[in-house]
Amino acid sequence: MPTVSFAPALTRHVPCAPQQVAAGTLASVLEDAFRAAPALRAYVLDEQGAVRKHVAVFVNGEMIPQREDLTRALAPPDRVHVIQALTGG
Repeated sequence: MPTVSFAPALTRHVPCAPQQVAAGTLASVLEDAFRAAPALRAYVLDEQGAVRKHVAVFVNGEMIPQREDLTRALAPPDRVHVIQALTGG
């Protein structure tokens, strides 16, 4: 089962332990993880279901390249980590 974890910058707002969820697309894996903490969905995804601008999603240590494309298939050993991305200049 893929594991989904959320960085402390997100879980300080909505507590959520790492979740082991059924394999599927990245979108379905995230939705399964949101069941444990539904309010996290609004912090991570926008109204169109894309990853918010200031959030980054990593699969096995690799950042997903397109925020709106969550169709990547995940296998049981995969690890998803959601962090709050830093921006500025």
